[in-house]
Amino acid sequence: MAKAGKKYQDAAKLLEAGKLYTVSEAMELVKKTATAKFDETVEMHVRLGVDPKYADQQVRGAVVLPHGTGKTKRVLVFAKGDKVAEAENAGADYAGSDEFVTKIQGGWFDFDVAVATPDMMGVVGRLGKILGPRGLMPNPKLGTVTMDLEKAIREIKAGKVEYRTDKAGNIHVPIGKVSFDSAKLADNYRTLLETLIKAKPSGAKGQYVRTITVASTMGPGVPVQLTSRPE
Repeated sequence: MAKAGKKYQDAAKLLEAGKLYTVSEAMELVKKTATAKFDETVEMHVRLGVDPKYADQQVRGAVVLPHGTGKTKRVLVFAKGDKVAEAENAGADYAGSDEFVTKIQGGWFDFDVAVATPDMMGVVGRLGKILGPRGLMPNPKLGTVTMDLEKAIREIKAGKVEYRTDKAGNIHVPIGKVSFDSAKLADNYRTLLETLIKAKPSGAKGQYVRTITVASTMGPGVPVQLTSRPE
C-alpha cells in the first residue's frame, strides 16, 4: 500500500482519533486539511444500512443543492423539432438527435449530463451499452427524461447532483468546493442528508444511516456525528 504524502500526514494530524465532529466543525476541518494547489471538491460519503443487490433496498435519485457544486455541467439534450431550439434557449450546451448518437458511437463524450425527451428514447436506447456504464443514460427517475427541458436544464446548471448506492451500500456525492464558506457546505450537506433519509427504501432494516464522512479531493476523511445538524 502506498505511503501517504507528507502534506496528507500533516493534515491528518489535525484530526483527533476516534472523534466524531459536528457538521460545522467538519466543514472547517475539510477546508483546513485541503492542501492541494487547486480548488478541491468536497465530497460526502454516507454508509447506509442497505443491501443494493435487492431491488427494494436500492437508493437512487437526484437533488438540487442550494449552493450548487462549484462546477458548471455540460448538458447534452436529445431532442427533435422545436424541442431542439427550446433546449438551446434554456442553456443546453448541445442539442440534437442522430448526429450526436453517431458522435458518441465514435468516442465523443464532451458532456456531463444527458437529457432526452420521451420520444427520443428509442434513438438514445441504441447508446445504452455506451452511456449506461458511464452513468450518462437519461433516466425518468432522475428527471433527465422529460418534456420540460427548461426545468431539467435549469436544475442541472444550478447544481443538481445524482446519488446512487454502490455495491457496498455507500453513497458518494460532491457537495461543493473548499473555496465555499463553511455555512454553504453545511447547507448542501443538510439538503443531501435529508434527501437520503426521505429516500429510505422499504426493505431497509435496522439503522439506516450508519456513518457519514466528508473529505476534500486530496484530504483525509472527517467523520461526522450522525445526530449533528448545521448550527
